[in-house]
Amino acid sequence: MNTFKPYLSAIEAPSLAEVQALPDLTLLEFGTEWCGHCRAAQPLIAQALAERPQWRHLKVEDGPGRALGRHYRVKLWPTLVVLRDGQEVGRLVRPATVQDVLVV
Repeated sequence: MNTFKPYLSAIEAPSLAEVQALPDLTLLEFGTEWCGHCRAAQPLIAQALAERPQWRHLKVEDGPGRALGRHYRVKLWPTLVVLRDGQEVGRLVRPATVQDVLVV
């Protein structure tokens, strides 16, 4: 059974304006439920988030024509984009360790 929260669909996902208006730190995760790399990264991301409770976490389903993913130039999944007050301050593609996520 999958205990991780699902990715937000195109209908549920926030708009670019909403993302850029987010205060403080946000971890924006792009991927899909069926992606093996995304599934493998979930425990790493969950552990990192447990160590950084101040981070907001948004999981956005990506795919062809998805505006938010195209804006952030997502090419591979999962792609993690760290935002501070809506502005990108870090990025990580396919994390291999918890430490990878923590140092973004």
